[in-house]
Amino acid sequence: MPRTVAWLGYGGLLPFIGLAFATVGADFLGEDSTVWLAALVSYAAAILSFVGALHWGFAMTLHGLSDSQRTAAFVWSVIPALVAWVALLAAPTVAVVLLVLGFVTHYWRDYRLVASADLPAWYLPMRLRLTCVACVCLVVPAVLKALLQ
Repeated sequence: MPRTVAWLGYGGLLPFIGLAFATVGADFLGEDSTVWLAALVSYAAAILSFVGALHWGFAMTLHGLSDSQRTAAFVWSVIPALVAWVALLAAPTVAVVLLVLGFVTHYWRDYRLVASADLPAWYLPMRLRLTCVACVCLVVPAVLKALLQ
């Protein structure tokens, strides 16, 4: 994996981790964590939109995709942004569920694409790690917030 990709990809997890800790910390201190959870949901929505756009780029540039695979990649590429937008309009618990489903579904779409496309060997393992950390950072604060209420 190129060093720049690693720094940028894994560095993009820092806001997830920091906002998750801030949300949990505020809850344990008995403070209002609403603003921290909203910031976490907002960041996750931005990132989900970003990863969806990867498939637009893949559809434009990957050789060897059939017409139906290319069309599916173009169509899929806009769905994560729509899910993220709806999540921003939803209550926090619903938003977290939508975002986690969006990240997991996007990883599944990546998995399917890698099976038929020439992508770097590091791409799918990195996407799995990024997806897992992002989802844990979304779920843990939301579950703790629900339990503490």
